[in-house]
Amino acid sequence: MPKAPIILAVDTPDLETAIEWVKATHDHVSVFKLGLEFFLTFGSDGVKAIKGVTDSDIFLDLKLHDIPHTVSGAAKSVAQLAPRFLTVHASGGTAMIKAAVNASPSTHITGVTILTSLSENDVSAIGFKENALNSAVGLATIAVHAGAGAIVCSPLEITAIRESVGSAPIIITPGVRPAEFAADDDQIRTMTPKAAIEAGANFVVIGRPITQSWSLGSAAMRERAGVIASELI
Repeated sequence: MPKAPIILAVDTPDLETAIEWVKATHDHVSVFKLGLEFFLTFGSDGVKAIKGVTDSDIFLDLKLHDIPHTVSGAAKSVAQLAPRFLTVHASGGTAMIKAAVNASPSTHITGVTILTSLSENDVSAIGFKENALNSAVGLATIAVHAGAGAIVCSPLEITAIRESVGSAPIIITPGVRPAEFAADDDQIRTMTPKAAIEAGANFVVIGRPITQSWSLGSAAMRERAGVIASELI
C-alpha cells in the first residue's frame, strides 16, 4: 500500500519515543514533522536519528522569521540535513523568503501563513488589516512569488489559496482531525483530513489523533495510523 499524504507531528520530548513513533508509523506516513522544541532539544543529531530509521521525508518546522541575512544563515546551517520542507513565516517578506530559498535550494522552503491557533479576533488584534482568509491568501502569494515551494495554511483557506497560487505549490494543512477525535487541543480553524485533501491540500499534518494511541503500544499506534491513512489513499 502506498503511503498516505500524512505529515505526522512528532511532538515528544523523548528521542527514543520519537524514534519508536516513526518505526511504528512509517509504513503509512509520508513525512515526519520535527518542530522547534525537538530541534532545540536534540539538534542535528536528533534529525539524523529520525532519518536513520525511515525512508519517509522530513518536515523541519522551525518557522524562521528574522532579517534576510540571519534566515539565510539558519537555512544554510540545516541544508545538510536535507529536509524536504523547511518552514519560514511568510510575514517575513519577500527578501527574507528569497534568502532562505537561495540558501537551501534542494529544500522546499515553506511559507507559513496564519497560524491555525488564531481566531479572527486574534488576527485583527495582531494588526492584520484583512480577515484570516484574505491575510492567508496574501501571505501565500508573497511566499510563492518569492520562490517558496510550499505553503502552510488552515484547511479553511485551501481553496482560495489554491486559486491564487495555482497548482504547482504544495499546500500543507495542520488543523485537521478525524471527525471522531475530540477537539481538546489548540487548533481553532479545523477540518477532517479527507475534506482537506478533497479541498486541494497535498498533505495534512496530524499529531495527537495518531500519537495518543502510543499509550496502548506500538501495534495500536500502527493500526491507528493505518486506519487514518486508508481514508486518504
